[in-house]
Amino acid sequence: MVKFLKENLAVGFMLFALFLGAGNIIFPPSLGQQAGSEYIPAMIGFLITGVGLPLMGIVAVALNGGDLQEVSKRVHPVFGIIFTSVVYLSIGPLFAIPRTGATTYSIGVAPFLSAEAQSGWMPLFFTTLIFFALVLFLALNPSKLIDRVGKVLTPLLLLVIVLLAVKSFITPIGPIGDAQGPYVTQAFSKGFTEGYLTLDVLASLVFGILIVQSLAANGIKNRIKQVKMTINAGIIAALGLAFVYISLAYIGVTSPSVTGYLSDGGSIIAESSRVLYGSAGNIILSAVIILACLTTAIGLVAANATFFNKLFPKLSYQLLVVVFTVFSFLISNFGLANLIKITLPVLMFIYPITIVLMLLVMFDKLFDRRPIVYALALIPTAFIGLYDGLSTAGIKIGWYSKLINSLPLAEQSLGWLLPAVIGLVIGWIIHLLTKSSYQLKMSTK
Repeated sequence: MVKFLKENLAVGFMLFALFLGAGNIIFPPSLGQQAGSEYIPAMIGFLITGVGLPLMGIVAVALNGGDLQEVSKRVHPVFGIIFTSVVYLSIGPLFAIPRTGATTYSIGVAPFLSAEAQSGWMPLFFTTLIFFALVLFLALNPSKLIDRVGKVLTPLLLLVIVLLAVKSFITPIGPIGDAQGPYVTQAFSKGFTEGYLTLDVLASLVFGILIVQSLAANGIKNRIKQVKMTINAGIIAALGLAFVYISLAYIGVTSPSVTGYLSDGGSIIAESSRVLYGSAGNIILSAVIILACLTTAIGLVAANATFFNKLFPKLSYQLLVVVFTVFSFLISNFGLANLIKITLPVLMFIYPITIVLMLLVMFDKLFDRRPIVYALALIPTAFIGLYDGLSTAGIKIGWYSKLINSLPLAEQSLGWLLPAVIGLVIGWIIHLLTKSSYQLKMSTK
């Protein structure tokens, strides 16, 4: 029993460490501050996409084995390459890696600068320059040092969050604020889509495979045991993430009367730390966040370089590391608030596709993994997800808007749900009607 607990806890904490990055720290306070008195329904929505769906992603990958490209090419080989590339780029140089640099500045450096200094471009530029120079050096020269920092970092970061959470519950920063903007009438659906910003559903499709491979490398090669341990690890990680999200969101809920309404979660948590613990709170939080961002960036740069080196063997790992690092450095200088604005429209398009694909993968043995079922569920999902992405970016197309807005749940950005179900049902009926001929065709190949 002790050995069982030790094994599962070790894998669970490893997975929790993989998930726990800068993005997991900066978005809950922002949601809490905006949701105010509507904190509970907003938090339920956020936990579904920020905790529940990533757990489902881990389980889906564990049950199916192989890598993300192998799983997604069940739809079509071309879809497998494109979708997997989009996922890696999203949790890599397009969004997640630049966000680590911007967050390092927002939480790790900006709180120690005057308002005048923060208004200029130079502090952000030089912070991200030094940050990505370190990322480049360490990604090109991987060492055990990074593993050691990671093992120390996660408990330390969790400890800081616990200290902030306990203090905020015992002596709240201020009264719970009023709900703002969409949270007044659409708290649940707004929280649901805000959970997209953690990027954890996309990351879970990669992390699940890392856990399976790690177990195999440690001598656990029994398929059933791998699946059980990966699911147990997912539950442990999910509980840890839920605690982090609820605690940080509550800090945001009670902060407006003291901190004011700030533009990003990084500024909210930094200012809240100062209010709760004085200058010492900022120093501790800054050190831990910088290390968290650094190790996260190194891991994501290495993962992307490895994947695209496999996809394009003529491009060396070293060259790809340089390209991804320099690109991320340039993008990070848009600033954290602007990065979030750029990220959300893309995620509004990608996430529905990812959610539907994930659910199909979990149950695709029921329809013999037939591409027609995948396609009929994913095509309407992508069509409506594209509208949500364009709409979030402020782009409106008359006929497109009228069509999508006539769908149930469209106002909550969940218009894709019913068409996806209808597409799945039609695909399943086609499967049942042609099952015998399809199985005969496959057996003769």
